[in-house]
Amino acid sequence: MFDQLTPQSRAIARGLKNTEAAASLFVSRKTVETHLTRIYRKLHVRSRTDLTRLLTAADLVD
Repeated sequence: MFDQLTPQSRAIARGLKNTEAAASLFVSRKTVETHLTRIYRKLHVRSRTDLTRLLTAADLVD
């Protein structure tokens, strides 16, 4: 399931705030928001909370 995500999308999905993710990846906040929208669609979740639950269940976050 997570292999569908690009390395950049995986980094964004890890739980940083949008501005923090943007700064660490050297992209704009809007780009981060676009990646999140695509992540939600690919993983069939509706929110960052759902995404965090999914990643936690898969032991991909602390």
